[in-house]
Amino acid sequence: MSQDDENILPADRRRGRGALSNRGSRYDTETRASFDDGWDSLGELEPLKTTVTIEPARSIISTNTSPDISFDQSINPYRGCEHGCIYCYARPTHAYLGLSPGLDFETQLYAKTNAAELLTRELAARSYVPKVIALGAVTDPYQPIERQYGVTREILEVLDRTNHPVGIVTKSGLILRDLDILERMAKRDLVKVAISVTTLDRMIARKMEPRAATPSKRLDAIRALSEAGVHTTVMMAPIVPALNDEEIERVLETAAEAGARAAGFVVLRLPLELKTLFREWLAAEFPDRADRVISILRSMHGGKDYASQFGIRQRGTGPYADQIAQRFKLAAKRHGLMGRELFRLRTDLFRPPPHTPGQMAMF
Repeated sequence: MSQDDENILPADRRRGRGALSNRGSRYDTETRASFDDGWDSLGELEPLKTTVTIEPARSIISTNTSPDISFDQSINPYRGCEHGCIYCYARPTHAYLGLSPGLDFETQLYAKTNAAELLTRELAARSYVPKVIALGAVTDPYQPIERQYGVTREILEVLDRTNHPVGIVTKSGLILRDLDILERMAKRDLVKVAISVTTLDRMIARKMEPRAATPSKRLDAIRALSEAGVHTTVMMAPIVPALNDEEIERVLETAAEAGARAAGFVVLRLPLELKTLFREWLAAEFPDRADRVISILRSMHGGKDYASQFGIRQRGTGPYADQIAQRFKLAAKRHGLMGRELFRLRTDLFRPPPHTPGQMAMF
């Protein structure tokens, strides 16, 4: 993919962003591209800005039946993610909104500001059975706009009051803002946190995850959470062959020294529009190894960019996939990091809200 591709936005317009373009989605019937009409008009356009739309959600707990995912239900406080991670498998979800999984995904965001109210109502339902709720299953609950909107903190406050277990996945140091709640919940075995540390190389991190916390800040978060008694996992997600897989042992060693107690990994996934977006980015940022990355990745997915079958999509198959899994297992064992699924949260302490908002209690 050449840099003069008509879909790629000028570097000064997308500074601090992950994707290079706003390519259309699988649902688009027309294609759009920016072009210069001879008046140098493209050079006058301002850098892309983040916009946030308030989205009144109709329900907040999503259920999941995928056999290779460790949770049954989740909450996503936001749609889209300003972190701009080029590898994010959630990018294609923006197509459902009529937007591009490219730059739109990281610049046009949606905040579910009524999430806490809905959660209180759903937990109060007579039919509700408590199971661990995952926060951060699709987009990061502690992305930058959480500082302003605080939806994630409001959700945690509800879960804390009702003694409901929660598992959090993030790559943001902002999680430490809520250490007061997390520390209380940890004393009741109601919370576990997974911090994503994709690389320790600041240059690679800046290119792959432009608006996420630096690797050192993530390690600081692991340290602070662990010291507060919160069970903390280091997630190396994703492992990209020929790009960050050489760091497996170093990432696990450094995370263990910071206090992580468990470890997990996921191999790069390229569903739907992400195939093109990632290839486009890879050719621009790492042209010297782009062909090798894709070649190895395809060897792990039966000759395709992505295999969607359960049990395969997150780990891959073949010699290279087996090598990654074995190296990770040995490094985790060496540093005393157990499998992330082995730590169980309690559900027996759950106490549903006494009544739903706007409804008087009977007694």
